[in-house]
Amino acid sequence: MKTVERLGTFLVRGGVIDNSQLADAMQVHQVTGLPLTESLIELGYCKTMDILPKLARQLGIEYIDLADYKVNVNAIAIVPEELARRYSVLPVDFINGKLVILMSSPDNVMAIDDIQMASGYEVTPAVGVFEDIEGGINQYYQMAATITDDLLGGEESEDIEVVSEEAPIIKLVNFIISQGVEDRASDIHIEPQEKNLRVRYRIDGVLQEVMTSPKKVQAAILSRLKIMAGMDIAETRKPQDGRAAMSIRGRGVDFRVSTLPTVYGERVVLRVLEKESILLTLDDLGFLPDSLARFQSSFTKPYGAILVTGPTGSGKSTTLYATLNVLNTEARNIITTEDPVEYRLPGINQIQINPRAGLTFARGLRAILRATPDVVMVGEIRDHETAQIAIEAALTGHLVLSTLHTNDAAGAISRLTEMGVAPFLTSSAIDCVQAQRLARRLCSECKEPFEPDAKMLEKMGFEPNEKITLYRPKGCDRCNNTGYKGRVGVYEVMLMSEKIQQLTVERASSEQIKEVAIAEGMQTLKEDGMEKMRQGLTSYEEVLRVIV
Repeated sequence: MKTVERLGTFLVRGGVIDNSQLADAMQVHQVTGLPLTESLIELGYCKTMDILPKLARQLGIEYIDLADYKVNVNAIAIVPEELARRYSVLPVDFINGKLVILMSSPDNVMAIDDIQMASGYEVTPAVGVFEDIEGGINQYYQMAATITDDLLGGEESEDIEVVSEEAPIIKLVNFIISQGVEDRASDIHIEPQEKNLRVRYRIDGVLQEVMTSPKKVQAAILSRLKIMAGMDIAETRKPQDGRAAMSIRGRGVDFRVSTLPTVYGERVVLRVLEKESILLTLDDLGFLPDSLARFQSSFTKPYGAILVTGPTGSGKSTTLYATLNVLNTEARNIITTEDPVEYRLPGINQIQINPRAGLTFARGLRAILRATPDVVMVGEIRDHETAQIAIEAALTGHLVLSTLHTNDAAGAISRLTEMGVAPFLTSSAIDCVQAQRLARRLCSECKEPFEPDAKMLEKMGFEPNEKITLYRPKGCDRCNNTGYKGRVGVYEVMLMSEKIQQLTVERASSEQIKEVAIAEGMQTLKEDGMEKMRQGLTSYEEVLRVIV
């Protein structure tokens, strides 16, 4: 009772309420048992946003706006859902070894005592909006209830298995993974540091730190992840690769899991492979009409080689899968050789490369050609032998799709020559080279228009006096205040004309080939990006980041 009276006195001194309103609220509190703050709001004497920040200042505690706060899922994992719902509180973080609990009524001493007993941590209360707390409880606790694992085999060390199978660790790992999927992460990075374990999500191509865990749970978390991926949990000195599968909110999600030993322990990366991604069509990828028409004209031919180039993470595999979806009919025999096979495509024969067993790209490609394929996809051309076989296959009546790591389309020609492929073979076999990047897409809900000044126009390649409206990121709840949501492809499509074939045979530089391709109608990556800026799909900063 003394705590309630002291709280009321603070509110009167702060000018939030007067003495008569306090007396009414105290009466409601005594009759109903409602906390004083909720009694005041129930009586209509103040609004939530009027009372809470002032209350926090008066009590010397923190006010937390949950919309702008990254909840530490470690805190969620150690407080039972039943307690959180009973007292309408949300555990949000650890600060200086204390558990931070978000409450709309920090005068609820019984809630603090019960949570301290259940968690074993000293509790530090923080003030938050009641509706936000209820929403957070639903979001974080219900997420755990909707997750089911499909563990994929693996030998398990008995001692570590016991640690990693403890319910809090399972719950914590499930939270990390499911939250990454909910946030549209393409990769989840679990990274041991000197004093803690860092978790980062790659969202729309950019890494974001989302939480840290105590060092003492590192071994259990890593062991749990390795068990899920069917890895050898006793092996910590060598890199390993595995796969895992989960059902999250009714969506089947596969993960490609890889470990890498570092000085502070094994680093784990989970590549998120949502099965819906393979259903994308070329129209979904962001091609401009002219570039799409040029690309479609190449893969509708019965033979020839089509190369998709770009750095790691630029969406090359997605483009090839979308192309295979178009080509996949009962009349065609389509075989792929990949490392790894990221998505299972119905009706297509996919081969997983296994260098340890002697199954390389080159050997797999030779075997494929004996199976009379119509369409062949080679995951990546990495060496002379693979390049030579792929080029010869394109010359002997097969449609060959593959990827190559080059900065632009014209650079692919020089790259094949460097690999030892005769230029006259390249000029005859290659039909199309496409370079691509992925830029973050501006959030359609909050992007804001602006008119760039002459200096910016000149830097971007526009006319200095051109009147143009561009868009920039702002940030809202829909995009987690980043200003971006999703990604859009940026492309350049180079078709092999007679002039480019001649330059290839003459071993011309990639700059010379690019000049001719532009003269023949190729839109460069920069030009494609600028057009998408005009359309409000992406921003100037994104085009600079991924292209210029």
